[in-house]
Amino acid sequence: MDINQKIKKYLNLKNELTARQSCNKLIRYNNGEKVHQKQLMFHKSNARTRFVFGGNRSGKTECGAVEAVYLLRGNHPYKPNRPNICGWAVSLSSQVSRDVAQKKILEYLPKRYIADVVMSSGSKDNYSEGVIDYMLIKNVFGGLSRLGFRSCDQGREKFQGTSLDFVWIDEEPPKDIYDECRMRLLDKKGDIWVTMTPLKGLNWVYDLIYKNQKNDPELWHIHMEWADNPFLETQEIQRMTKLLDSDELDSRRYGKFSGLGGLIYKEFDTAVHIIEPFCVPQEWYDNISIDPGLNNPLSAHWYAVDYDGNVYVLAEHYMAGKDVKYHADRIKQISSSLNWLRDKSGHISALIDSSAAAKTLAGTKSVSELFYDEGINVNHKVNKDVFSGISRVKYYLKGENGKPRLYIFSHCINMIKEFMSYRWDAGDMPKKEQDHALDELRYYIMSRPEPPEIKTIKSIITRDKERLIKKLRRGV
Repeated sequence: MDINQKIKKYLNLKNELTARQSCNKLIRYNNGEKVHQKQLMFHKSNARTRFVFGGNRSGKTECGAVEAVYLLRGNHPYKPNRPNICGWAVSLSSQVSRDVAQKKILEYLPKRYIADVVMSSGSKDNYSEGVIDYMLIKNVFGGLSRLGFRSCDQGREKFQGTSLDFVWIDEEPPKDIYDECRMRLLDKKGDIWVTMTPLKGLNWVYDLIYKNQKNDPELWHIHMEWADNPFLETQEIQRMTKLLDSDELDSRRYGKFSGLGGLIYKEFDTAVHIIEPFCVPQEWYDNISIDPGLNNPLSAHWYAVDYDGNVYVLAEHYMAGKDVKYHADRIKQISSSLNWLRDKSGHISALIDSSAAAKTLAGTKSVSELFYDEGINVNHKVNKDVFSGISRVKYYLKGENGKPRLYIFSHCINMIKEFMSYRWDAGDMPKKEQDHALDELRYYIMSRPEPPEIKTIKSIITRDKERLIKKLRRGV
C-alpha cells in the first residue's frame, strides 16, 4: 500500500469516525456540548441515593438517562465500572415510560450497542414506538448488561424478587414502590436516583429526603432550574415564565416544593373561548387532528385559522369502542358536511398520534395504514412534547393584549369538558383521564408556526432618555 492509499484510508476512517460522532448524542454529551454544570455534579456524586429536584426542561431526565447508559455500557467517566450490570428504569405509567424514560435511553444508546429487545407491547422491529419490557446492551467488557422498564401503575408486586445494580426513577413514585426498589439494591449495594419535579406538596419526599440530607451521608440532592440549562434560550424562558401562574413557578421552573395542584388550563374561560358556530370561509380550513382509541375514545377535531392567525375548533368526532372503518366513515361524513378539502389522491389529510404508526406483534397493518385504506391520509410525525405543547396552548388561550387566539365552537362539547377537568398528576405529566381531545389539540397547536415575538414600541420620551444616558456614559 503506497503513501497515497494510506492517506486515503486514513481520511476515510477519520470521516467515518466524524460521522459516527456527529450522530452519537452521548459523545456530544461527554464532550460537554450537551451537558451543564449541575448535571456534572450529579454524575460525580458518590452518594448511593441521589435526588434531582428539577423544573421542566432543567435537564433532570437527561442526566438520569445518561447515568443509566454510563453504567450499562461500563464506561462511566467518574465512577468504577463493572461488567454485566442489571438495572431498572421506573416511570409512573407504561405510556410515560415509552414517551419519556425509554425515549431518552434510546437517544443516548446507539443501535449498534443494543443486543436484543423484548417487548411488552408493539413490534420488535419498531421497538421505539412500542413499550419495551427489557433490553440487553453490549458493554465494553464484552458481556451484556440488562435494563428493565417498570411502571408504578403495575403495582408493588411487579417490583419484587430481583437483585439489581441500580434503579432510576423518573418522577415522584408512591412511597411503597420507592421502598421496594431500594430493597432490590441490598445484595449488590446498588445505587438509586430519582429525577423529579416536586408537584405533590410537602409529602414523604420532602420529609424523608429533602429535610434529611444532613443526617444521611449516603443521601444527596440538588435543585435544577431553567437558568441552569444553558441550552434553553432566554426568550423561551421568559415566555414560559409569563405563561405559568405564580403558584406553578416554584415547582415547574425552580424544582422547589410547594402546594401546587389543580387545573392545568386555568386560562380557559367559557365566556371568552367558547363561541357560537358561524360560516367559516373555506380558505381558513387548516387541518384535522386525531387521537386514536379503540376501547378509549377516539377524538378528532377540525381546525381553521383566520388571516390574523386565530385558531377555531369547528367540529368534533368523539367515540369509544369502534373500529377504524367506523371512525374513518364518520370523519368523512363530517368533512363532507363542511366541504372540507381533500388531497390530490382524494384522501382527507389529518394529524395523528405517532403511536398509530406502530404495527402489532402479529404483523398486521398499523392504525395509520388502516386509516389510509379508508381514505384518511394521516401524518404521525407530530411533536408530542407535553410541556411545550401545554405552554403553547396556554399562549393561544391567553393571546396578546388580552385577546385570545383560540376559539371553540359550542357544539364541541367533549373538548370543552376536558378543558374544565384537565389536571396535573404526579411529575411533569397531566392526569391520564379524559384527555383525548386535548392531546390532539396539542398535536395541532404544535404543528403551527412559533408565535411571533411581540416587540415593545418605545415612547419618544424613553428613546430620548436612552440617548442621554449613552452620551453621559461616553462622557459627551
